[in-house]
Amino acid sequence: MYYWFVFNNKGELLLQKCEDGTFTIPYCERVPVATTPKTHIMNISPMDSGEQVKALQVDDVHICADGTFEGCGLRQSYYKLSRPLYLKAGKCHELLYWDRNTQYCGVCGSPMEMDTDISKKCPNCGKTIWPQLATAIIVLINRGDDLLLVHAKNFKTDFYGCIAGFVETGESLEEAVRREVWEETSISIKNLRYFKSQPWPYPCGLMVGFFAEYDGGDLKLQESELSRGNWFNKNNLPTIPEKLSLARMLIDKWLEEHE
Repeated sequence: MYYWFVFNNKGELLLQKCEDGTFTIPYCERVPVATTPKTHIMNISPMDSGEQVKALQVDDVHICADGTFEGCGLRQSYYKLSRPLYLKAGKCHELLYWDRNTQYCGVCGSPMEMDTDISKKCPNCGKTIWPQLATAIIVLINRGDDLLLVHAKNFKTDFYGCIAGFVETGESLEEAVRREVWEETSISIKNLRYFKSQPWPYPCGLMVGFFAEYDGGDLKLQESELSRGNWFNKNNLPTIPEKLSLARMLIDKWLEEHE
């Protein structure tokens, strides 16, 4: 028996509806959708509870007429699946993305072959590759009872979040935080402290969260990255991110500590 994490080319995840109206991942012996000889079924590390896991991408996910299965975006599945299944779905999504984007050797151009469950090896020149993470920092900055919240140009809805950005080669996480804050807002910060990290499989990220306090400077937004931003009092916040995000966890934790 396996948990089958099946994604289609639209990024939808196949969910199975239970009799009580909740959702789970199909758990059965055979793959629950049609495949072709070219379909690559990946072996994924087991669930912490011991169940075996496989993942695959197909051109489409056909929803059964009896309503047994339905397609769901990975973000939306956060609200339908248990936390362990959502996290495993994210890992499967990242590995499938890596598999699709590493079909050929970057050195000699030969087709790559799976070597282990999380590595590939070129049969021609021997180059070995593993999945790589794009590490990013995210920081919630306060100035007394005010929080600095911004709306990035790539946000798809009207919520305000935290300053964030990718870690560059050759810098520490702390250096990345200070650089991103300065580049995007022209302010300096102090009392930087680590909060927690979060896998962010959209498509292959690791978010590392921090708290910081305002230290000085006039707020000036980086127009190429941010469309809006300001200091907001803790009692009058704008629309904030949904609960699955580390940005929301940072905001909720800070508000909890400053009631």
